[in-house]
Amino acid sequence: MRGEINPTPATLSANLGLLSLTQWLSPSFPLGAFAYSHALELAITEGKVNDAATLKAWLSDTLAYGGGKVDAWLLAMTLAGGDPRDLADLAEALAGTRERWMETSDQGAAFVRTVAQMGGPEIASCALPVAVGQAARALDVDAETVIALYLHSFTANLVSAAVRFVPLGQSAGQSVLAGLHDQIAAQARAALGATVEGLTTSAFVADLGAAQHEDMDVRLFKS
Repeated sequence: MRGEINPTPATLSANLGLLSLTQWLSPSFPLGAFAYSHALELAITEGKVNDAATLKAWLSDTLAYGGGKVDAWLLAMTLAGGDPRDLADLAEALAGTRERWMETSDQGAAFVRTVAQMGGPEIASCALPVAVGQAARALDVDAETVIALYLHSFTANLVSAAVRFVPLGQSAGQSVLAGLHDQIAAQARAALGATVEGLTTSAFVADLGAAQHEDMDVRLFKS
């Protein structure tokens, strides 16, 4: 029939894999991500982040030097066939504060539980990027795309926190996220060659903020 679309098996497999990955990294996937700000709440409270420009700068540094980079590299090494147990131990060692570890481990536990309930692979509870990497190995999606979508989800969650707490308008928040697309794409590609020996982190302000956030008298977020 004219106009009928008959995708090849390879195309169909890739599309199904991309749909699964998109679902896993969607805000509606029950990880409880909305409850975490990655120390952004303290930065907003102290006035370090108070508008779109300061939010973009904060997120850019987090992606380049902090949790965003660490997660991308852990995810890349897991996708490349690294030992999940070793990488899970590394993720715990790199979590500079109790809250940072709680953030990644609790979301990782929720992820593996939900994927298993959906009929997916049984994965031991571990840090979120290691958990996502193990599950994504079975998908017909290239590693660069997996990492880019993961980083986009990570960043979008923090933008959502800022929209609620700065407060920041929805349009401004989306503009910030769109403005980070080039960096997210570049970091996803750079992470493909990740090694344990080359993994470093230097987001000292964010790490100190995460530690100080634990002692805030009033807070809306768990981290």
